[in-house]
Amino acid sequence: MTDRQPPKQAKIVIIGGGIIGCSTAYHLAEMGCNDVVVIEKGKLTSGSTFHAAGLVGQLRTNANITQLLGYSVELYQSLEARTGLATGWKMNGGLRLACNQQRWTEVKRQATTAHSFGLDMHLLTPKEALDLWPLMDISDLVGAAFLPTDGQANPSDITQSLASGARKNGVLIYEDTEVTGFDFNGDSITGVQTDRGSINCEAVVICAGQWSRALGQLAGVNVPLVSVQHQYLITDKIASLPSDLPTLRDPDRLIYFKEDVGGLVMGGYEPNPIPRAQDGIPDGFNFTLLDNDWDHFEPLLEQAIARVPELAEAGIKQMMNGPESFTPDGNFILGEAPERKNVFVGAGFNAFGIAAGGGAGMALAEWVLKSEPPFDLWAVDICRFGRPHADVEWVRERTLEAYSKHYTMAWPFEENKSCRPCRRSPLYETLKAQGACFGEKLGWERPNWFAPEGQAAKDEYGFERQNWFAAVGEEHRAVRERVAIFDQSSFAKFRLSGADATRALSWICANNIDTAIGSVVYTQMLNQRGGIECDLTVMRIAEDEFYLVTGTGFATHDFNWIARNIPADCNDLRFEDVTSNWAVMSLMGPRARDLLQTLVRDDISNSAFAFATMQELRISGATLRALRVSYVGELGWELHVPVEFAATVYQLIMQAGKDHGIANAGYRAIESLRLEKGYRAWGADIGPDYTPLEAGLGWAVNLNNPRQFVGREAILAQKKKPLGKSLACFTVADENVVLLGRETIFRDGERVGWLSSAGWGYTLQTNIGYGYVRRKEGVDKDFLLAGNYELEVATERVACEIHLQPLYDPKMERIKC
Repeated sequence: MTDRQPPKQAKIVIIGGGIIGCSTAYHLAEMGCNDVVVIEKGKLTSGSTFHAAGLVGQLRTNANITQLLGYSVELYQSLEARTGLATGWKMNGGLRLACNQQRWTEVKRQATTAHSFGLDMHLLTPKEALDLWPLMDISDLVGAAFLPTDGQANPSDITQSLASGARKNGVLIYEDTEVTGFDFNGDSITGVQTDRGSINCEAVVICAGQWSRALGQLAGVNVPLVSVQHQYLITDKIASLPSDLPTLRDPDRLIYFKEDVGGLVMGGYEPNPIPRAQDGIPDGFNFTLLDNDWDHFEPLLEQAIARVPELAEAGIKQMMNGPESFTPDGNFILGEAPERKNVFVGAGFNAFGIAAGGGAGMALAEWVLKSEPPFDLWAVDICRFGRPHADVEWVRERTLEAYSKHYTMAWPFEENKSCRPCRRSPLYETLKAQGACFGEKLGWERPNWFAPEGQAAKDEYGFERQNWFAAVGEEHRAVRERVAIFDQSSFAKFRLSGADATRALSWICANNIDTAIGSVVYTQMLNQRGGIECDLTVMRIAEDEFYLVTGTGFATHDFNWIARNIPADCNDLRFEDVTSNWAVMSLMGPRARDLLQTLVRDDISNSAFAFATMQELRISGATLRALRVSYVGELGWELHVPVEFAATVYQLIMQAGKDHGIANAGYRAIESLRLEKGYRAWGADIGPDYTPLEAGLGWAVNLNNPRQFVGREAILAQKKKPLGKSLACFTVADENVVLLGRETIFRDGERVGWLSSAGWGYTLQTNIGYGYVRRKEGVDKDFLLAGNYELEVATERVACEIHLQPLYDPKMERIKC
């Protein structure tokens, strides 16, 4: 529709006429909202959708993203019948090859992940793989995995079908219409300006692919993506090619294939990707491809010919070199932007926009209409990004690394190398000199472990116990037996102050935070379904001031959640991020009090300094906030120190600690320690899909007074009926078994869930995993304890034991596994 003027008013304006924009429009209309306008500056599909390869795979490392891609498959199967337009959908299955033992281990672990998430992935011998794909050379093949419900589609046809369905339900689509700006009212957008007039609206959805970053800047929103060249070729017909050939991914050779009208599509992911549009995308770049770069593509082509020898004799019909939008972590971007209340984004699909298109459009439509997604989508939430992502050069460098690793081995505990170091604690150089091996989160350098003398501070990756295993064990034992210090300066820290601060937090927090000055309250913040949106600690500094501490990676998410849920009539308050003001040193272990007492004059005995309280202490001129809390299951304090004093305080602690056997310790020791104690981790064990009752955290929800808070009614309702799932602990004593998370849980032979997190407990000398046992009829203690349990680990079943209480208690030393 280009010959008519766009309307002056619409409820929702979607910018972008590719598969994501059209899918979002289709689903909005299906959900009953047809007051929707789609704006496309060229023609539908003319950005990057038209040159997408069209492979549709489902399995990801996250259950809900896998579910999202599974919804795409369900939609594509029925879309032609719904709209009357062909989609080119073909459920021919997907084949993934393994050409060495390490890759075969990865594939077997992927198969177990698939089983955990309800996908029927089969492991094949090389001969069985050849039967499915007879054109390939299998001389180097160790094995393969086959997912029958994967497939392929024609990207343009699917998009046109979605657009047709949206139009039939009343959505208006305007092509050849360019967005030139936005109208604002405070932190909301009230209108979209185009070269054909302005449209007043209630919400804007940016689905403009590689143009989304520039549009986001116009809207005052950061969309961290960049354009990267992606090439594939299409051959002439090959006489021996079966029409039902599965899609094929050969990650060891960095290549993929699909059948296309009797020929092959062949592409791949180069280790040296080429960025595009560093200075902006040229005007008129619609239905446009880049010049072919055969020199860059040749190494992939050589690998492809080695895998499919007939390719050497096949004619090439067309070479496609089209830029696509990629992101710094390889996941797409979805959700409401933290900078604007009514601006939503669906972009950065990393060359699997066709696979994600159906599900992403469904989720984004519901997000727009209900102000929350249909289920936990943290893995792709735009709020996962932080301060470094505002720098396009930082984003580009990290994104090129992510692209280059698209088909490389997905090692456990693998860290990125690019853009480092970026954010550094005041102790960074000191800890580096003492053997720290750093990891990175949201730009922060964080000590993962400390190499002993004679060992390099460098990770060596593998699927077995990695080279840091023994060193982390020593750190773990230092915490359990003596005392250790952790640099946790990367914690996100917020300050909420003002006369309305207590009232605001009382509405947002599930626990009671209206307590005495100096109290430390562990609390969740819930959504209306009772799911856990934030998991953090709240300190009362004064009658009208609170100090909040949460995880490093949740800085943007938690700040945004709190800010968005402050009641409208709470006007006398100030909310600010004070992360950079404070360094944090956690002093943990049975000798922590003895050590700290030598540095302070205040009495820090148990009677004078109780658990879950905070006091100001002074060390050598520094006034610090000491929080008596623990995430490792031992006596200890988090010491929040003004950054300019951090180096001095650390030096004094280490000097005084020599008499107590102090050790540096890192985040991998924290993980092992918290698993033994049964502490939950947001983003793994708990999140928006899990309530405190299901997670065993009901004790942190205060229902003993009539105070209203977000999610209260959902929790009260849930208490009246059986729980559909419940978090439990599982142990496997065999050290040769390596639990990483996502292993399938079986009860009496029936699949009932998967591990949300896992690791090794050095004190207990056992593998420890946590996961939810699910049952429609309900789950209670008797049901949990009555079953016999196994875990599927890399497709092999191993016996395990279930536990409903913490495995370790410092007062009892240990509970036998």
